[in-house]
Amino acid sequence: MSHSSAAGAPTPATGVSYVMPVLNDVTHVRAAVDSLLTQDYEGPFEVAIALGPSIDGTTELVEELSRTDPRVRVIPNPVGSTPAGLNIAIRATTYPVVIRVDAHSVLPPDYARIAVEALARTGAANVGGIMDARGISAFERAVARAYGTKVGLGGTPHHVGGAEGPADTVYLGVFQREPLEAVGMFDERIKRGQDWELNHRLRAAGGTVWFTPALRVTYRPRPSFSRLARQFLSTGLWRGELTRRFPGGRSLRYFAPPVMVLGVLLGLVLGLVGLVTGAMADVWWPTLGFAIPALYLAFVVLAALVYARPDGARSMLWFLAVLPCIHFCWGIGFLLGYLSLASNISDRANERGGAARDRETG
Repeated sequence: MSHSSAAGAPTPATGVSYVMPVLNDVTHVRAAVDSLLTQDYEGPFEVAIALGPSIDGTTELVEELSRTDPRVRVIPNPVGSTPAGLNIAIRATTYPVVIRVDAHSVLPPDYARIAVEALARTGAANVGGIMDARGISAFERAVARAYGTKVGLGGTPHHVGGAEGPADTVYLGVFQREPLEAVGMFDERIKRGQDWELNHRLRAAGGTVWFTPALRVTYRPRPSFSRLARQFLSTGLWRGELTRRFPGGRSLRYFAPPVMVLGVLLGLVLGLVGLVTGAMADVWWPTLGFAIPALYLAFVVLAALVYARPDGARSMLWFLAVLPCIHFCWGIGFLLGYLSLASNISDRANERGGAARDRETG
């Protein structure tokens, strides 16, 4: 069974509502909004920007965009979180199709048209495609390369592509409003991974989540090592939390980074113990533990040579640091989240960061 809107399947003239949560995104938000205003879609549309308490000039920029084009509206999002902003924007809009947009994303001109056609063709509750990460600096290119390879984010279709068809989740999402509202929209308690959780509820309610590689969205990675580390620690935290909450949604690939983290740490501890026992009692076998981090290091170097070489020497060197950053931050976060610490850690981080915290996409 699949959901359709109250007025029937979408048509090329169906109105669409773009919803975008924004917080401290002055660098990217103009390009994201411009990509909505230049869509080749024939139907009417509206843009709702849920603006969190920003301190980097984002507020002034989006207000200017709203004054320039009356189809762009700015709605306050005092909480500042992504799921809260999405729900605020959805409630402030009216069209039958809701298109989620991220401030770090740039939609191709045919995105809305292809998505609405896919909704009409499949009767799905949600349609989405590929997060096509593209970097500008050498560091960003290394991050983008890690995003788009199996050694980085595990090779899910919405990162590396795949065949069209039903899926557990998709990047961003183009929703029929009726089933979206019927399941309660986004869970505002979940700071990251809210897409997967919402799609889980849509599927449980009888809807279809549909992946199509024809939808490819340009995504701009985090521009610094510290922001990348925070992003993946948070991502891992909430993935661990969701994996604990929904045992049926567990996938072995989710456990690969935490197992790797534990293995490398155990190997280092054994190796250090071996150095001590070898010096004191001539017992050297625990130093074999060093083989585990050595194997991981060899894996990282090989991955850089295989995947990152086309991006140039500087980007390849960054890849040597980016890949372990993603693995370790995600893996450590997953372990903490799986131990039910995601909510407490997230709340404390929000208290410390206040309005200046870096928004992480869901």
